[in-house]
Amino acid sequence: MEVKKPFYRKNFTLIISFIVLISLSFILALILAYSLTSKNVENDFSSKKIETFERIIEPYNDFFQNSIPEISYYQGYLDSASARKYVSDITAKYPFVQRAIFYDTEISNHQLDDGLRAGRLALGPKAVYQFGKSVPKDSVILFKNNKPNSLSLKTADEFNKMAIKFSGFIETADTTKALSNDQIFSTFYSIYPNRITYLNIPRREEISIFQDLMLNDRSRSPVFEKDMFSFWLNPARLPIINSHPELYQQIKIVPVVYELLGEQDDQLTTEIALPGPFSGYKLFLSSSPGFHQRTIFTRFLPIAGLLCLIYAFLMIIAYLIYRNLYINEMMFKLQYDFINNLTHEFKTPVSVIKVAGNTIGNSTSISDKERLHYAKILDEEADKLNNLMNRLLSFTQIENKAIQLHVDEIDLELFCQKRKEAYELDKPDYQISFSIAGLKYFKTDSVLLSSIFNNLMDNAYKYSEPGRKSLRIEIVKTGEHISFKFIDEGIGISKEDQKHIFQKFYRIENRYNQQGSVGLGLAFCKELVNFMNGSISVKSQLGKGSVFTIQLPYQE
Repeated sequence: MEVKKPFYRKNFTLIISFIVLISLSFILALILAYSLTSKNVENDFSSKKIETFERIIEPYNDFFQNSIPEISYYQGYLDSASARKYVSDITAKYPFVQRAIFYDTEISNHQLDDGLRAGRLALGPKAVYQFGKSVPKDSVILFKNNKPNSLSLKTADEFNKMAIKFSGFIETADTTKALSNDQIFSTFYSIYPNRITYLNIPRREEISIFQDLMLNDRSRSPVFEKDMFSFWLNPARLPIINSHPELYQQIKIVPVVYELLGEQDDQLTTEIALPGPFSGYKLFLSSSPGFHQRTIFTRFLPIAGLLCLIYAFLMIIAYLIYRNLYINEMMFKLQYDFINNLTHEFKTPVSVIKVAGNTIGNSTSISDKERLHYAKILDEEADKLNNLMNRLLSFTQIENKAIQLHVDEIDLELFCQKRKEAYELDKPDYQISFSIAGLKYFKTDSVLLSSIFNNLMDNAYKYSEPGRKSLRIEIVKTGEHISFKFIDEGIGISKEDQKHIFQKFYRIENRYNQQGSVGLGLAFCKELVNFMNGSISVKSQLGKGSVFTIQLPYQE
């Protein structure tokens, strides 16, 4: 009859499938994460330019919305000194303002030299000054009305444009309503490339007076003062603030017609037009492909790290599942071998007892010698069964902490001598020696210590070649512990087996185990040593022997 090997359903295919699935998912997640990160960086490259643009243009907006309207606070009473101070403050605060032309203006209903007349209203410059850090001292005064007809066309051009706009506004102004923002911007501002001109805004009662002077015949009116500034701007002096240095490698202000040429064609670029007087220029933002890739990698790295952690976590789960299946397979095999070996261990003495019993029962007459012989056989086999049952019972009791230590003082030399004599008497070819250093007595449970000695001494004899069946026991006190070393010259234990020999039901496959072994001896020793708060270890080399070392706590 063919005996089938035990089979344990491991389902390793499911584990492999699980590992393949999470690995493919991990790779796909990395690819998808990188793609999304790349797309995100590209989108940010195009959209974040608005934030950078706003930071760069912020000084201009402050100048246009806050500093220029301050001129109206003076209601036309600025003179050359105060105008110079005002322009000096402006150019210091806003580097992009290169210079300013100040028109000290007069308004009346009588003719003004070098002025412009609209209806009965006349507007003319009393003086024109030029201020700025780069303006030479001899170029500050551009015109004074003490020299009639000396106003150049270039200087008068901007004044005439603003005077015409102002006159048109006065002619149709509704003095019952406050000025709207559209009226203010279209009348008192004039924006050209690189230049902003501003005329101070009159109060509502002044507008009413100017309208009356323009449309009605009145006696000679007094002269009203107004101020007008023309600011010349340089867009290249706008402060470049890179609010996203991780996106933009280079930012510069260039003409609208500017384009990259030659080797720079592969750069990533985006642009945005500058407002108002800078409309002929644009903000040009660019990055090299290498810089762009570094930005993508910098953003991708934390995501990749998180994915790696998740993947590692899933792989640990897969490993734990595999280890659990492996341990279960080993336990299944060990239990199967245990049952087979235990059955064999029981079957042999039971069979011998049965044969001896049948022989005695079937014999019509039996001599005293035969009776003693069969009685000895029955007694020995019964002892084997009893020892096997006691070992199993003791193992279970120790595992469940069902026994207690019975500590008494042992004379170690006498203890070892008794075991030496007992073994050498039973096994004449067994050479046993022992040495004790550092102490004479030891307080412990003598029954448990005897079980440890018996198991290790049995193993040393069983797993040794004929002619090399020897054992040396060394007992040494080291600090707060006692070391017991069992040194044999047996067949040795492989490194792989050394990892498992203290496990229950584990059997080393060799010719010495062919007659059956339940695999409890060394596991029983380990449980005993642990129960006595000690430790056990082994060092072995195949063909040269083994050294089992036991450390037990020492009590005075």
